[in-house]
Amino acid sequence: MLEIRNLSLSIPVGGEHILAVSDLSVSLKAGKVLALVGESGCGKSLTAQSLLRLGEFQGVNKETGDILLHGQSLFDVSSEALRKIRGGVISMIFQEPMTALNPVFTIGSQVLEVIHLHTDLDKSTAKQRALSLLADVGLQDGEALMQQYPDSLSGGMRQRVLIAMAMAGEPEFIIADEPTTALDVSVQKRIIALLRSLQGDKGLGMLLVTHDFGLVAEMADEVAVMYAGEIVEYASVTDIFDKPSHPYTKALMHCRPELTKDGKLAVIAGNVPSPGDWAQGCRFAPRCDLATATCSAAAVSLDAWQDGAHQARCLRVGES
Repeated sequence: MLEIRNLSLSIPVGGEHILAVSDLSVSLKAGKVLALVGESGCGKSLTAQSLLRLGEFQGVNKETGDILLHGQSLFDVSSEALRKIRGGVISMIFQEPMTALNPVFTIGSQVLEVIHLHTDLDKSTAKQRALSLLADVGLQDGEALMQQYPDSLSGGMRQRVLIAMAMAGEPEFIIADEPTTALDVSVQKRIIALLRSLQGDKGLGMLLVTHDFGLVAEMADEVAVMYAGEIVEYASVTDIFDKPSHPYTKALMHCRPELTKDGKLAVIAGNVPSPGDWAQGCRFAPRCDLATATCSAAAVSLDAWQDGAHQARCLRVGES
């Protein structure tokens, strides 16, 4: 199991550190897909990158909490051990396939690098492994493809290469950060089918970072809805769609591309507040139609309700 426990992260802003993720707890289980959902700026990618401690390169600090891999803290492992975990135990598919690959190295050299870092295969066997991975993600004529540079590939092909690289070290967990961003609809569908197939066949635990509820419905087992640096709802995918409980979750679902009766597309008024500008009490209260003075009086906890497995951070949970 890969577990984030009461994690708070801060980012450098104007010479000081501002809290950007606060007291966040989620768990990623083998063979299951957890979707992390929310608008841009809610802290989803920052949370995802923390699983590999990548944010530290941009000055992100851990303020409290821990990240546990099979019970061991990732903050206690050595740099050498962490390098083996990155790509070997936990892999990541970064968003924006058009820029995620290094433009000055061939596709083959980039895939082979991952294989050499995380396996003891000799040169010939590693190449066959690379060709097999490219075939697994639906890329034909691997020999020719390995000699090409990223700028000769389409966005969909680049995303498939990134998935092949993520699978190269035979990881137990995979983080997919907006895996269908910048891809057209037909390519998105193929990438989703590919991810579902690989995840199911390998029994991988997957963290799916997205704002697309269609993708959530296709892939997720559990859903954590994130707003302003904290989880506001946590439930099974069935409960999220059948019994959404937090006003923010309901508002997000209403914003899906379906026209309302009056012909207008639903929107959520206002914007996600920046770290350091969060409202007192419920952080969603300034944008919530159900908010009262009580909502802003004190911090709201993430409490279980219904059968106990469904959690929501709202004083008026369940109200229409």
